[in-house]
Amino acid sequence: MATLAIIGGTGLTKLKNLQIDRREVMHTPYGEPSGALTFGTLCDKDVVFLARHGYGHTIPPHMVNYRANLWALKETGIERVIAVCAVGSIRPDIRPADVVIPDQIIDYTWSRNHTFFETDLTSVTHIDFTEPYCSEMRELLLQSARNAGIDALPGGTYGANQGPRLETAAEINRMQRDGCDMVGMTGMPEAALARELGLCYAVCAVSANAAAGRGAGPIEMGDIEQNLKTGMGKVRAILEQAIVATA
Repeated sequence: MATLAIIGGTGLTKLKNLQIDRREVMHTPYGEPSGALTFGTLCDKDVVFLARHGYGHTIPPHMVNYRANLWALKETGIERVIAVCAVGSIRPDIRPADVVIPDQIIDYTWSRNHTFFETDLTSVTHIDFTEPYCSEMRELLLQSARNAGIDALPGGTYGANQGPRLETAAEINRMQRDGCDMVGMTGMPEAALARELGLCYAVCAVSANAAAGRGAGPIEMGDIEQNLKTGMGKVRAILEQAIVATA
């Protein structure tokens, strides 16, 4: 039985070379996940895959049912999760198509269902979120990148914005002052929900573009698509190394 899951984001709606055994539609107390869980083998190891935005990439970041996604994975016996996401780079040394393994996060989202601890409580529950990502999984991703010959940046603060629109230059300036190195739209509440469920969770982020006001001109969707195509090729190589080591 698989204990490792991959959550794919923008640019990764399927796993290349995944030998699919079955797809399972899950029903959860929190509604429907983004899609059926895909069970299969990759590099002769069992793995589960879920496309965060749906397999047709039709669910915007603020409408993803993060609770249902994480609950469904936990219910199938998953213990470790690698989440793949696209980000805009704020820090100048994070170039388009670079891979980053963040170690911190700042949450700018609102109105999302961000906890499992809401009803039928016998006490108030507070999780320790000092280190939001699993250190074991982060080190695995960094070692997997080295094994794959890919120069992944070993840290950085992910700023999670609401979306679906991109940010203004002034918003990016504020995020930089806050200490953010990259900006995305799906980092929260996914990371906190994984912590509530006791999942070992880490993020593999791909720089899709320079954030607003950080590039030479306006953000072009065509450039984003090309950068993600290149960056996700690196991610697939990292994932294969990680799957061999863990699953």
